Amino acid sequence: MSVDLRKLRRIVVKIGSSLLVDSESGALRRDWLAAVSEDMAELKAGGSDVVVVTSGAIALGRTALGLGPPPLRLEESQAAAACGQIVLAHAYREAFGAQGVAVGQILLTIGDTEERRRYLNARNTLSTLLKLGVVPVINENDTVATSEIRFGDNDRLAARVAAMVSADGLVLLSDIDGLYSADPSADPAARFIPEVARLTPEIMAMAGAARSEISRGGMVTKLDAARVALAAGCHMAIASGLAAHPLRALAEGARCTWFLPEANPGTARKRWIAGSLKPMGSVTVDDGAARALAAGKSLLPAGVTAVSGSFERGDAVLVKAPDGSEIGRGLSAYSVADAARIKGHHSGEIEALLGYRGREELIHRDDLALRR
Repeated sequence: MSVDLRKLRRIVVKIGSSLLVDSESGALRRDWLAAVSEDMAELKAGGSDVVVVTSGAIALGRTALGLGPPPLRLEESQAAAACGQIVLAHAYREAFGAQGVAVGQILLTIGDTEERRRYLNARNTLSTLLKLGVVPVINENDTVATSEIRFGDNDRLAARVAAMVSADGLVLLSDIDGLYSADPSADPAARFIPEVARLTPEIMAMAGAARSEISRGGMVTKLDAARVALAAGCHMAIASGLAAHPLRALAEGARCTWFLPEANPGTARKRWIAGSLKPMGSVTVDDGAARALAAGKSLLPAGVTAVSGSFERGDAVLVKAPDGSEIGRGLSAYSVADAARIKGHHSGEIEALLGYRGREELIHRDDLALRR
């Protein structure tokens, strides 16, 4: 076993409709959900943060509304999502509640992971929930989204959520136990691939072009998800979720395909900050702050002597030494106007200066990439 699931610090688990909802009756598979919730509670008790990305709202709502089998019209899918989401949220609350674990619901679209302000709001909410010991249960906001309903982007959404929360593990529970060199149901000679270190063209070609989950169609989005996860320094597994307690089985060495990143989430995030974002301004720090940053500390307002540019909360800024040389780049927790108001002041004064209680740091160390 190349990766020990129980040693991962933060794990995102993606659960698809085919596992959660009975295909014949359209009913929620409550016993299965109870078992996988128990698995996640065990991981949490072992010290791992757990985030769930789930499907199932449309499937459950379709049954509740008597809409019949798919395909549904777009407006019918959105109506089904609105009704099914209530059932789904209650089911997760009940399943995790039996384990003494609190859950919180978040509805996202792919756009929430792309537009900077929405991304920051979602990241901060998720981080706060995890600090409070809550398991976030994330679903696509299918009542307003369109492309997600038409194309089924749950795998890629899960990967983007994993990147958003700096997870070091992503598990895509599926009805197949991993990646094969060909469709195993059609080709007896199909090779099982236990580990992927690089997403080569040969690996990507194994996904095929079909769109069915049990063959290779689901692999198209799963390998797209792997690309996002690996870039964020996150290990990813494709594993079977058909049996009860699939995560416990995975932790005990059940067969799956692990995708291995070259860096950890922290390193990947700092590379992204250092090389992928255009700085919108700068902050100049004093000697004491420069030494603190070099020692791995966050940048506090008290150490800032000057602010320039035109940036908003979450934008990248240059961090300059007293002589004006660049010592790093980071994501500002404040706009340029607010940063100018609090520079040189202690963090305890922020609320009085701005009229609201913001973050203690102007740039958190996790959002800071220093020059080597």
